[in-house]
Amino acid sequence: MAWRTEIYSGWGRALSATGDVARPERASALETLPAAPARGQGRSYGDACLNDAGRIIDMSRLDRILGFEGGLLHVEAGARLGEIARIFAPQGWLPPVMPGTGFATVGGAIANDVHGKNHHHAGTFGQHVSEITLRFQGKTKRLRPENPLFKATIGGLGQTGTIVAAKLKMTAIAGQAMQVRERRMAGWEEFVAELSSSLAPYSVGWIDATARGAALGRGILEEGEIAQASAPGAKKAKKAKKIPFNAPSIALAPPIVRAFNAAYLRRVPASGRTVMRAFDDFFFPLDRIHDWNRLYGKRGFHQFQCVVPMASEGALKDMLALIAGAGRASPLAVLKRLGPGRGGAMSFPMEGLTLAVDMPASQATEEIIARLEDMTLEAGGRIYLAKDALSSAATIDAMYPERAAWAATVAKADPAGALETDLTRRLELRRVP
Repeated sequence: MAWRTEIYSGWGRALSATGDVARPERASALETLPAAPARGQGRSYGDACLNDAGRIIDMSRLDRILGFEGGLLHVEAGARLGEIARIFAPQGWLPPVMPGTGFATVGGAIANDVHGKNHHHAGTFGQHVSEITLRFQGKTKRLRPENPLFKATIGGLGQTGTIVAAKLKMTAIAGQAMQVRERRMAGWEEFVAELSSSLAPYSVGWIDATARGAALGRGILEEGEIAQASAPGAKKAKKAKKIPFNAPSIALAPPIVRAFNAAYLRRVPASGRTVMRAFDDFFFPLDRIHDWNRLYGKRGFHQFQCVVPMASEGALKDMLALIAGAGRASPLAVLKRLGPGRGGAMSFPMEGLTLAVDMPASQATEEIIARLEDMTLEAGGRIYLAKDALSSAATIDAMYPERAAWAATVAKADPAGALETDLTRRLELRRVP
């Protein structure tokens, strides 16, 4: 197996790494490779899938469907969730949980225990996995939920071994489109009340993170459900466009972002509306623009994503006020409701509200995110490691009380530390007391 020296980055492009990369074509090729961190499509935003001056195994070519019976999908770790949805939706099945991009791989979805717009009903991706094929210590084994290593692998950032394949319980569907109700929310209190009381299977909110004063927290609430088979179909998903170069810094200047957000809010009538959408357009709206991360220029961007308990929702309002006052937000700000479901010890979700905001990379952004992390910790919340590039070991220890027990399990699976990444080293995640 050939290794090639490459420069690669996380999706935020603010951090990068240089190292040797191998791309196996078959799962059997993994047996010839030394242990190294695995990487899928590189959709983690920070340094979760970086290993500077070390080796990385690119799993993107290991994307085969190995079997499907009775709603149980057996698939290699490099398979993309969007492609799985494209293949199986016409047959009446969807992945039970899908994050905001269809480029996320099955292995990445397990390693980060991703959540979607239906977390309050369906929980996390890992909760629907019935078996994981894991390669560690030179052997390949199939793990089931009763194995402690199974739970450590879900949300475990690839630290227990290389996820080779998995069995996933798919969701049966009757229709081929999403019926989506869109409503304007005038401000924070209305938004939280409507989102919290929504009975829709899928819900998500777009927040105007530039709005201040009485308009603070305004945005659009989308509530979706899979349309019945007899409902009128949606148009085909829009053809993806591509950003061919790094945008100049003026592209996301505060006046431009404010104007865009105001126009985006007005796209939904004041009375609201119900529309039919293709699955891709509802679940993966940003995938319409390939390489959209180039809009932030060559310096890249950071995403801050946190979750706080519902009783602490006022902390999120204070965070929005800080972000709006600083004038650093992009148009991409999302509010979602989370339930209690989580598959592993290091899984991100907790019952409450999660806020995600993108900001162009700069010293000012780093200072703002540091303040936002402090506010999250004070509110009893946590940040999402799949998005993080800036936090500290002490902060994460306080947010993830199961970390030490998880690290002890990981140390047994990878005693030599061959699977460490830039993120695990930065945050000292594998430190055992």
